[in-house]
Order: sequence, then C-alpha cells, then structure tokens
Amino acid sequence: MASHRRPKQPSRTRVTVLTTAAAAAVALSANAANAAPSEKLGKDEVKAKVDKLYEQAEQATEKYNGAKEKQQKLQKEIATIQDDVARGQEELNKLRDGLGSLATAQYRSGGIDASVQLFLSSDPDDYLDKASTLDQLSSQQVDALKKIQDKQRELAQERAEATEKLKDLSATRTELGNKKKEVQSKLAEAQKLLNTLTAKEKAQLAEKEQRANRSSTERVDLGDAPPASNRAQAAFAAAQTRLGSPYVYGATGPSSFDCSGLTSWAYAQAGVSIPRTAEAQSQIGTRITSVNDLKVGDLVFFFNDLHHVGLYAGNGQVLHAPRTGTVVRYESMSTIGGPFMWGVRV
Repeated sequence: MASHRRPKQPSRTRVTVLTTAAAAAVALSANAANAAPSEKLGKDEVKAKVDKLYEQAEQATEKYNGAKEKQQKLQKEIATIQDDVARGQEELNKLRDGLGSLATAQYRSGGIDASVQLFLSSDPDDYLDKASTLDQLSSQQVDALKKIQDKQRELAQERAEATEKLKDLSATRTELGNKKKEVQSKLAEAQKLLNTLTAKEKAQLAEKEQRANRSSTERVDLGDAPPASNRAQAAFAAAQTRLGSPYVYGATGPSSFDCSGLTSWAYAQAGVSIPRTAEAQSQIGTRITSVNDLKVGDLVFFFNDLHHVGLYAGNGQVLHAPRTGTVVRYESMSTIGGPFMWGVRV
C-alpha cells in the first residue's frame, strides 16, 4: 500500500518574501506601463540648458575670483606681520641683552639685589606690575624694563593677529576649492548635455557660435560715442586688441580672459588698477544709471548679482568676454541674457 505524505508547507518567512517580491514586481510593471517614454532633448533645448549652466558657472567663477583675490591679500598681510614679528623679536632680544648688561655692571659694583634679579626673570611684566618695588630701581633700569614690557605686548598682539589671519586664510582656501569644484561641476554638466546631441547637431551649434564670434569681432557698427576719458579710451583700445581671445574661467590675460579678467587687464594697460571681480568693480568710480549717459570705456554691469561686466563700446554695444565656449567680442547689451544694472566711469 502506497504511503501518502502531506507536502511540506513553505515557511511563513518564505511566503512573506515571495509575496513581497510579487507585489514589487506588480508595482514595477504598473509604473513601467504608466511611465512616459523618455524623450531626447532637442538641439535648442540643450542649447538653452547649456547656456544656463554657463551662466551659473560664471557666477561661481566670480566667487572663485573673489576668494582667490582675498587669499593673495591675506598671504601678503601675513608675510608682513611675520616680518614685523621677526624684527620685533630681534629688538626685544637686544633690550633684554641691555638689561642684562645693567645687571652685570651692578653685580661688579656690589652684587645683584633682588629687584634686578626680577628683571632677568621670564616674566618681567609681573615684576613691573609690582609698583611698590619700583623705587628700588634706577631710572635707567625702569626705562629698560618698560620698553621690554611694551615690546612683549606688541609682539603678542601681532602674533594673535597673524593667528587670526591664518585661520581666515584656511577658510578662504576651502572656499576657493569649493568654488572651483562648483565651476567644474557646472561645466561638466553642460558638456554631458552637449554629448547627448548627435554629431550633426553639435556641428550646427558650433557653427552658429563661430558665426556669432566672427560677426561680433569684425563687423560691428559702434557709432561715434565719445570716450569717457583718455584712460577709458586707452583701456578700451587695449581690450580691442584682445578680440577673439577665448573665455577661460579665472583667466586675466593676456591670451585668455573671463569677464572681469578682461576689464581689469584692459584698465591695467591704461595705468589704472581696479578690483579683480565684477561685483567689486561695480562699487568704484562714478555710477551711471542710464544707458544714454554711457561713454566708450565705461564699465557696464549685468544681472541682479552683478556677476557680469564688460566695457561699453558705443551704439548699445558692449565689448566683453561672455562665457565658456565664446571669445572676447562685441555684443548688443540687449542680448547679454541679464538686465543692465548700471555703469561705472573709472
């Protein structure tokens, strides 16, 4: 007689796992059925997104430039303080040597009293604070000790200042690194978008940009607007010699530029030192609020955060370094991509 065994039932754990997996599969199938198929962005859509990323990269570039300028300034200040401290320490050593000579002379003439021994202690400040003992000292000794005390205090203050600036420098270097990463991230994201285009679409965009570069470096009617000044005219003339130079973030010339790198370089050729960043440049000179009052060579600023600057060229045109992928060129102020904020006459 055949034996009949009851089939082994699956464990509760296994049932739960299988049920969960089945439910997940159903949900995924439903989502897949309901999801719209991904659509490839068109050439114009990619161009718009890339231009926006380039604008964001320029914003980060100006912050990067500001951090770099601050770093260089701090490094110079720290070097100056450290030199002052070194010189001050030498002076302090000489003062202490002089006080030691006084003590030696006193010893030879009859021994060192307790007050002079205190001169040679590691903490003359503590001794000087004990004013009740000052009448035991000669005026020469009192003067020497006071000089030592003043020099010690001065050195302590300078060292504290150097310590704070070193902390600030460390934070600035961190900011510099972060902004550099942000710029690179935006540029990489833009390149990733461009890589979704076909070779033909890429070629079409490149040709369009090249046409814009050619037409805006060769055939531009600048009208007959007068220069803002002789120096402004010299700065503008210098910038004109850089037409066609590529935009490179953080660059200050002479072969490549970012926007504020071009303006600061141009004015430097005219013998005028202006700040490095667009935002800082916007705060100098005489502010010009109306486009109608602008003259050739005036600085012109765009976007609410003032992250873009160029040189007014006349006839509503600006000479500037626009963004990644472009060159130094003329462009209508109406096509910059952000509102005109104001001009500055240097």
